[in-house]
Amino acid sequence: MPVAAVITGDIVNSMLLAPKLEKKMITQLGVLLKGHKFEFYRGDSFQVYVKNPYEALELLFRLRAQARCYSLDHDVRGSIGIGKINMPLRDLRTATGEAFVLSGRAFDKLSGDQRMQIQCANKQANAALRVIAYYGDFIFKRLTSKQAEVVLELLKQNTQIKAAKKLRKSQATISKHLQAAAWSEIQKLIAEYKHVITQFKIV
Repeated sequence: MPVAAVITGDIVNSMLLAPKLEKKMITQLGVLLKGHKFEFYRGDSFQVYVKNPYEALELLFRLRAQARCYSLDHDVRGSIGIGKINMPLRDLRTATGEAFVLSGRAFDKLSGDQRMQIQCANKQANAALRVIAYYGDFIFKRLTSKQAEVVLELLKQNTQIKAAKKLRKSQATISKHLQAAAWSEIQKLIAEYKHVITQFKIV
């Protein structure tokens, strides 16, 4: 059985959005998920199958940044489960396998203001993944909407120059927002996540 990642999530405070804005956000999240098998259900809840587990954390960060663009009240709660998948994968609602179970269990464990969990079957790896999730959560819960806009552009692999042009801001402003948003630390978390799942031979 192949190893993949599954993201289980929902939109934080979606009910605070006007129906048109909620629909717009879901559409924007769907655009970010293009290329992955995903499904929205119960309005603001979703599940995503990520064939390449290395991409899962960066993808979740993109989803969170997109939601944070709206206001400090909005975000995405999400859990990443990394493990084996039972194939063929036809419907996410009936899909089975380790990654789906781990993702669902991790999501159910989210409590209070905690908005991110990462789990696999390796206990030692989970210790490191837990720290990555906590620190990533700490950073994203503090992003302003302006910082989130800039972070999202760079998570899409755009340069600072391209981000400045698209957002109609000076490069100095872009750099200032990135520094305040702890962009360097976000990059390190993504790199460390990939290192952990490689080191413990999860993939």
